[in-house]
Amino acid sequence: MHVTLRTETEDDWRWLWHWRHELDDPDWKKWDSPFLHGSIARQSFEDFVHRQTISGRTRAIITIDGQRAGTVHRHELPPNGGGWWDVGIAIYDPMFRRQGVGRAASDLWINHTFEHTNAHVLTISTWSGNEPMIKLGRELGFEECSRIPQARLWQGKRYDVVQMALLKEEWKTLRFQK
Repeated sequence: MHVTLRTETEDDWRWLWHWRHELDDPDWKKWDSPFLHGSIARQSFEDFVHRQTISGRTRAIITIDGQRAGTVHRHELPPNGGGWWDVGIAIYDPMFRRQGVGRAASDLWINHTFEHTNAHVLTISTWSGNEPMIKLGRELGFEECSRIPQARLWQGKRYDVVQMALLKEEWKTLRFQK
């Protein structure tokens, strides 16, 4: 299994729309801040395309042996130029989970982010119900730096907001040890 990242193209938009808007209740939304998805309106394909832009700087398509599996994304937190970027990942098709795809893609994206942006520190922002993401963050060298107790309500249960951080020099040390 060969995991790669590539720049998003217009050819990806129907596939992205399918996973983000066409499906009624895709599994990936159960992990990716499900408490927010109910407030995001579903879009027609035409509306989705109208809002799209190609941005190799802030997101990429994850492929496995050439087949699309998900996306990685990042955004710089204000003030711009400060070097703090938040990163994330979504594996849309459940058949690609629990196979190391998220680990491999995140490793590539973190390395790319540190090499091609002004990033000094990366964060992962998630919720305590997303145990796979927290585990992945730890495996990649992120350390928990913030926890807001019971900040999210989902299906009648309260969850913490969890933020994890990784400094560029720590990443370099971890990469050197591999």
